[in-house]
Amino acid sequence: MKSERDESRLRALLGLGENTTSHNEKLISGFGAMLSIFLVYYISHWYLGSHSGAMMVASMGATAVLLFAVPHGTLSQPWAVLVGHTVSGAIGVTCQILMPDNPMTPALAVGLSVGAMHYLRCIHPPGGATALTAVVGGDAVHALGYAYLLTPVLLNLFCMLGVAVVFNAFFPWRRYPAVLARRPEHADLPVMDRQSSMLTHEDLAAAMEKINSYVDVTSEELAELFDLAVEHATQSQPHTHPLTIGGYYSNGSFGAQWAVREILDGPDDMDADRDRLVFKTVAGAGSYETGSCTLREFREWARFPVEFTGERWVRRHT
Repeated sequence: MKSERDESRLRALLGLGENTTSHNEKLISGFGAMLSIFLVYYISHWYLGSHSGAMMVASMGATAVLLFAVPHGTLSQPWAVLVGHTVSGAIGVTCQILMPDNPMTPALAVGLSVGAMHYLRCIHPPGGATALTAVVGGDAVHALGYAYLLTPVLLNLFCMLGVAVVFNAFFPWRRYPAVLARRPEHADLPVMDRQSSMLTHEDLAAAMEKINSYVDVTSEELAELFDLAVEHATQSQPHTHPLTIGGYYSNGSFGAQWAVREILDGPDDMDADRDRLVFKTVAGAGSYETGSCTLREFREWARFPVEFTGERWVRRHT
């Protein structure tokens, strides 16, 4: 049991969370990234000839990950991609011109790029690599000066963005940019269910601001997730669920208070309130801990039965 708790803490420390994407989505992402880099290399070779290898910015590999694995992320949108790379590249070139062969130049270029991307609202992690390449890329890159921004940076970027738009267009749920994606309709969601939560778009935006750290999701996406959650909840109206040995149940809480318990043992007849059962917490607060309580206490704690889909815990419809 101790080893299980240690494993849970280690997973939390490493940030090893759930992956909710399907196998098809993973394969589509990988193929799209491969296609984009292939076309970037092919077009660079056609345009630049034998120097095409040197004219491919390594940071484009990281951009491919964002464009095809996280096409709707804030960091993946066109403004972040284009401005993040070009501004960072310009900063890198400027630092190299003003402070050549200075050991502080690489660090200064990346640090200023991060600050600039923050203020320009174009944070794109590969932009830091573009700035760094302008400094440590060697004589061939240094000789380009600000032309580095046109070839290879913008040449590479337009190729990749073009592939992202065309390739993702074949899959309505992941069309790029994010605004083009087909969103689920919520027209049939009862108004009272939305209002009874007392949460609004503005509340979500304010909560993001209080975090005071960059979150790779927009308040619009959070609002959509919230609508989907409310819709799912209204389709699963709570009612009395029988308790069964081996069944999994959630307390329906949020954040650190959320937990899932499995009933390990109990009486054959689960109707008497005073009989006791034994449970194990399998997810959330108190993971891998066991305990016992009366049937009445467990019913008061458990909000609904759940099942594990292989990626996450979801409400089980009965």
